[in-house]
Amino acid sequence: MTMRKSVAQVQRETQTSELKRSLGAWNLVLLGIGCIIGAGIFVRTGNAAALHAGPAVLISFVIAGIVCAFAGLCYAELSSTLPVSGSAYTYSYTTLGEFAAWIMGSLLLLEYGLAASVVAVGWSGYIVSLLGDIGLVIPRELTGPTGHAIMEAGVATGGNYLFNLPAFLVCITLSLLLVLGVSESAKVNNIIVAIKVTVLAAFIIVGGFILLSNLDKFTPNWHPFIPPNEGDGKFGWDGILRAASIVFFAYIGFEAVSTAGQEAKDPAKDMPIGIIGSLIACTVIYILVSIVLTLIVPYNQLNVPDPVAVAVDAFGPQWAWLASTIKVGAIIGLTSVILVLMYGQTRIFYTMARDGLLPRVFAKVHPKYQTPWVNTLLVGVIVACAAGFFDINTLGDMTSVGTLAAFGIVCLTVIWLRTTHPELPRGYKVPLYPVLPALGILSCFALIFTVETRVLIFFGWFMLGAIVLYFLYGMRNSELAKGHTVLADDEMPVYREDNPGGGTVHRD
Repeated sequence: MTMRKSVAQVQRETQTSELKRSLGAWNLVLLGIGCIIGAGIFVRTGNAAALHAGPAVLISFVIAGIVCAFAGLCYAELSSTLPVSGSAYTYSYTTLGEFAAWIMGSLLLLEYGLAASVVAVGWSGYIVSLLGDIGLVIPRELTGPTGHAIMEAGVATGGNYLFNLPAFLVCITLSLLLVLGVSESAKVNNIIVAIKVTVLAAFIIVGGFILLSNLDKFTPNWHPFIPPNEGDGKFGWDGILRAASIVFFAYIGFEAVSTAGQEAKDPAKDMPIGIIGSLIACTVIYILVSIVLTLIVPYNQLNVPDPVAVAVDAFGPQWAWLASTIKVGAIIGLTSVILVLMYGQTRIFYTMARDGLLPRVFAKVHPKYQTPWVNTLLVGVIVACAAGFFDINTLGDMTSVGTLAAFGIVCLTVIWLRTTHPELPRGYKVPLYPVLPALGILSCFALIFTVETRVLIFFGWFMLGAIVLYFLYGMRNSELAKGHTVLADDEMPVYREDNPGGGTVHRD
């Protein structure tokens, strides 16, 4: 359970090469903004405002951003300490050991797999709205979660949804594209990032103009700014904290900055600037978007999968062209996010299968397309079914809980490494140690316990099932446990306890 992969083994298995240190602080800030802005702001903001925080959702964004900053700084230290590629799963395998890596892999299923389902539901909302603008109407019963009441302007119509067909179809389609080996080039990705930022900038500028021109008309939507507490995380400060765990989803992706540690010109200086800079920039953008949202539209009407579309429709008929443009931009951006999240999930499963922790079929590569096709199709079906049958709030809460737990473990890993292996050279160290990592752990788990009890119960059963599966399958089939390629040829051990024969411990 505590056996670790060596750094050299991970480097060899992932076929990493020496990376050029070419990224400055500004490059890292832009990378972070591109990775962070996506599904959360386009999808979950309205749910958080309508059900929990009201206009005070902007305070929730600040709280969530601070929590992410704690975790982000810990990611930065790990990426500068352990020269390996990969996700938090890889960090866990090379530090805390195999069992911790299994737990992290299970949490990443919630962070990537279910996150893709959340984005797909949001994508469905925007595509239904856009098609409606041009006269193509999908039956309402086929555009929402199974068994849930069909709502119009926050009021139940008396009917129930059967299935979210658009969300299901987009997941299946993208999984087939991934099997064929479709990937985003840096140029295409940059274009998509520019579209996402431009869409939000247009929304903020035009919405701000409309608000300033008719401020007296819209200010009543902010009274009260913090609605009275109704209990069970509904409004008041309890609701603001509850909403913070929801809008936390909007920050998922910032850890991509920390994984660029090997390519930063000066990691000790550039990594914290990149992480904190991108988080601050995105927090400001999110606050401005939430201001426009909650002033233009009464917050109790925003419990929809496409809140930005609802708000831009409220700009008035003279802005119909802008409404369609923003919806198209949101659809393009969300499609990219679904693709990237599903890709990340398939590669995590692929890595775990190669390690023997999952059946080898998950690592089976298609002879023609050179992609893990069985793995990809299975992920596509799981993500599509979750998007088709479940509501966006439940999916989003489960994603946030899994991600918060993963971030908490990352903060714990930093403390563990500092305590047990202070001799390891670190390109960057978390400031105010151990206060900030400890605050990261406490704040992540504090936000976890603000979610609904039913989600916590699901999370508990999910983790129990994952642990049982490890003892029944993972532990018995682990390649590391079988002694397969534990150390690379002539590799010097990284940790003292990996060198029981004595002598000098080195780091490559």
